Amino acid sequence: MSHDPHVIPSDLRGLARLAVEATVGVTDLVEAVHDAIGHPSELPRAHRPSRGRGVKGVVYGAIRSVTRMVGSGVDAALSPFDSLENGSLSSPEREALIAALNGVAGDYLAATGNPLAITMSLRYEGKPLILETSELAAVIPKPGSRLLLMIHGLCRNDRQWAQEKQNLGAALALDLGCTPLYLRYNSGLHVSTNGRALADLLEALIAQWPEPVESLTILTHSMGGLLARSACHYAMESGQAWPGSLRHLVFLGTPHHGSPVERWGHWVERGLEAAPFASPFARVAKVRSAGIMDLRHGNLLDGDWQGLDLSARHKDLRTHVPLPQGVHCYAMAATTGSHPDSWKGHLLGDGLVPVPSALGRHRNPKRCLNFPKEHTWIGPTMSHLDLLARPEVYERLRRWLVDEGQAEGQPDPSVAPQGR
Repeated sequence: MSHDPHVIPSDLRGLARLAVEATVGVTDLVEAVHDAIGHPSELPRAHRPSRGRGVKGVVYGAIRSVTRMVGSGVDAALSPFDSLENGSLSSPEREALIAALNGVAGDYLAATGNPLAITMSLRYEGKPLILETSELAAVIPKPGSRLLLMIHGLCRNDRQWAQEKQNLGAALALDLGCTPLYLRYNSGLHVSTNGRALADLLEALIAQWPEPVESLTILTHSMGGLLARSACHYAMESGQAWPGSLRHLVFLGTPHHGSPVERWGHWVERGLEAAPFASPFARVAKVRSAGIMDLRHGNLLDGDWQGLDLSARHKDLRTHVPLPQGVHCYAMAATTGSHPDSWKGHLLGDGLVPVPSALGRHRNPKRCLNFPKEHTWIGPTMSHLDLLARPEVYERLRRWLVDEGQAEGQPDPSVAPQGR
C-alpha cells in the first residue's frame, strides 16, 4: 500500500532550523524596537547605545545564545533519520507548502543549506529525471523526437499544472505528439540564477535524449516565462546547442515588465523605514526573496541585480533582452475586467500581472517585446490561475501550436498515440 506523507524527516530538520532562526529574528526585532523607543532617531547615531551594552544587551544576547544552542541539539538529534527518507513519497499538500515557502524565502533556504530548499530538476510524471541516455530510456516509454517542457511560476511546483481536472501540458502533449516534461525549481532564487541553471539542464537533456530532438516547445506560466527568456539569453551567449531545437515559446501571464504587487511591498518597506518607531519593522517587509524582488521590473540577467540593493529605491535598470530569434513566441494575458481594454486590465490585469506587462508592451518603444498581434490573446474575467484552468485558454493554445503548426508544414501530431 502506497504511503503519501505530509512530512518527511528532513522537513523536521528544516522547520526546526527555521523556528530557531525566526526566534533569533524576533529577538533582534524586539531589541531594535526597544532601542527605537528609548533612543529616537533624532538623536545622533554616536549618542545611541550600541547593542550588547548594559543589562538589556545581556538579556537579549542570552536569549539568542540559548535558542541557537537548543537548535543545534535538535538538528543533531534529527540528522540520523534523513537516511530513512524515500524522496518519491510525498503528498501534493506537502509539496505545495514547500514550493510556497521556497518562493517567499528560497534564496535564504539555499544560502543556509536548509533541507527545505528545492533543487532544480527536470521531471516526468512527478519524478526527477537522471539526464543520462540509459536512464531516460528506462524511465520514459517510447521517448519521441518532440518535447514539450512546462515551467511553473512563483511559489508553485510541477504538480500544480493540473487545475480543475485539466492539465494543459498533458493535453497539449497528446495533441502535439510530444513527450511532456516538467521543470521544478526554487522560485525564491534570482531569475538569472535559475535561468543559467535551466540553460545547462536543457543542454544536458538534448545531448542525452535517446532520440535526436526534432523540436522543443516551452510552455510557461508567470515567473516561468522570465526563466525561459533568461535561459535562452545565457544559452545563446555561451553557444549552447539546445536553442537550435526550440520552436515555440508560450507565456501565460508572465510579468515581462514587472508586477505591481512587488512594488507595493517595496513601498510598504520604504514607508516603515521613514517612521522612527516603525523603522525596525521594515526588516519584516524585507523578508522577500530575491525572486520576488526580481518581479518589480522583470529582471532577467545577473547585471540587473548584482551590486544593487534591491530593497532600495531605484529605477528600472534592466538590460533589454529581446525575444529569441527564429522562435514562434506567444503571449497570453488575463484581466478580471469584463472587457480586454478595461481599466482593470491596464492597472490590475489578472490580479497580479497587468495586461501590458503580460503582453510585453512598454511605454518606452525600445523595451517592447513586439509579439506579433496574432500571437497575443487576452482572456476577460480571468484571474492569474485561471490561465491554467479555463477551456478557452487551452483552445487558443491548441489553435496556435497544433493548427498553425500543421499549416506551417510540421508533422501532423494526429499520428501520435492518442489516449486522452
